[in-house]
Amino acid sequence: MSQKSLLEFLDEVRSIAQRGLNYSKDTYDLARYEQLLNLTSQQYSIFAELPAKEIADQFRRELGYITPKVGVNGAVFSEDGKILLEKRAEDKHWGLPGGWAENGETPEQSLKREFLEETGLDVEPIKFAKVFSRLPGMFGQPHTSVHLLYLCRVKNGEIKISDESLEIGFFHINEIVDWHREHREMAETAKRDMRYEKN
Repeated sequence: MSQKSLLEFLDEVRSIAQRGLNYSKDTYDLARYEQLLNLTSQQYSIFAELPAKEIADQFRRELGYITPKVGVNGAVFSEDGKILLEKRAEDKHWGLPGGWAENGETPEQSLKREFLEETGLDVEPIKFAKVFSRLPGMFGQPHTSVHLLYLCRVKNGEIKISDESLEIGFFHINEIVDWHREHREMAETAKRDMRYEKN
């Protein structure tokens, strides 16, 4: 079995386990679903290079019908064509501000909240740019996720560094070497869209 096939299999089995733990009432079934979750977490830990317990704990917090996680990211450009980037504390790589969408918020509201928390800036999403997808195993993550990219403009505020960032500033894309996951592709996509908007 290829790594891709194995990850697809694990993704399906852990989804069954999570749904079972959420909806089942039978004590014996719950024990079986818990065992399935632990077994898949042990296998995921090999690919994600994270402790199996940490992965299992994350899965337990996401019980119910399993759908992809949704992330939001925003691109803000300066007048001279530089893009706003943050050096993330978690991996010391550069990326666009953003994070996970929250229940009870539109993606745009989640993006505005994330920007304010991470950069101190109040932004307005002005254009949806592209959907980026990650499958289990990509970048060491154990779940499927989709990431919505928006072009944004700053309404007000001053740049402030949060606990999630080591540095924040405007940079030319080619100045950056260490990118967070697919964020270089996001930055280049946003740059093309911004040029199109100006034309």
